[in-house]
Amino acid sequence: METALEKTAPSKPLRARSGKLRRFWNNKTLLFMCLPAIAFFIIFAYLPMPGLYLAFIQYNYSDGIFRSPFVALDNFRFLVMNGDLWRLTFNTVAYNIVFILLGNVLQIFVAVLLNELRRKWFKKIAQTLMFLPHFISAVLIGLIAYNILSYDYGILNSLLESMGMEPVKTYSNPVIWPFIIVLTFLWQSTGYGSIIYFAAIMGLDNEIIEASEIDGANAFQRIIYIVLPWLKPTFIILLLFSLGGVLKGNFGLFYNLVGANNTALYATTDIIETYVFRSLMTNFNFSIGSAVSLYQSVFGFIVVITANWLVRKASPENSLF
Repeated sequence: METALEKTAPSKPLRARSGKLRRFWNNKTLLFMCLPAIAFFIIFAYLPMPGLYLAFIQYNYSDGIFRSPFVALDNFRFLVMNGDLWRLTFNTVAYNIVFILLGNVLQIFVAVLLNELRRKWFKKIAQTLMFLPHFISAVLIGLIAYNILSYDYGILNSLLESMGMEPVKTYSNPVIWPFIIVLTFLWQSTGYGSIIYFAAIMGLDNEIIEASEIDGANAFQRIIYIVLPWLKPTFIILLLFSLGGVLKGNFGLFYNLVGANNTALYATTDIIETYVFRSLMTNFNFSIGSAVSLYQSVFGFIVVITANWLVRKASPENSLF
């Protein structure tokens, strides 16, 4: 027979529901702050997902999406024609891996240097000067590069000729362009990308730094044994996020630096985006563009899942899931 107390006590599902509501109310400010990000991903990431069906049809404007003829995987043959898929995939992935690794290393280096600066006025000036390249458009960067590297009118060849040396045909030499592209990307992105690492360093407890100074640790030892381990979780998270776009090239940078029709540089500068742009300039097709985008997304998803699995094996507390 149930006691009076048992009859009046709320059931377990009711208690669980009230506990969730209480946690929601206690964290309402943080949850409301997340609403813009949630709305962004719902509108721009999840709602457009049915559009992936475009990759499997021969889209035409008169019939629309769901009445256009279904062609299965025919749109994906576009990337395989002439054996370009391997070259395009290799170039795109290779560039992005270099961008991600060198970019993060330099961003950490810059953030640590900024943290070691003691004069605030100099730190602010240094931050401003390093942030400026991020706000320069790719079109202007391409124009600057052309005025420096042009065979007939470039500053570089003018200096070489003034010293009695032979001019360099930069825009017909595919070997040097990977270095030019990587250096340009690092110059443009390092200062701005260091903000996240600098903010992470600002979250480091000053008492730990003061204790290490009392124990006799110098600046180099503080960086190696305190600051860098503190930045490890941030580096891993940013690395995993970046790997999701490892097959998506920086079209603006590549197109404005080398163009899309310079056949002499295809071997080392042609990526998926420039190839698609060049191929669809005269006969644009939504279906082929969707097929390429789906290929990039699936490839990036597999890379992220694999990288996260490896991170979870080595350091479970730093994995995404």
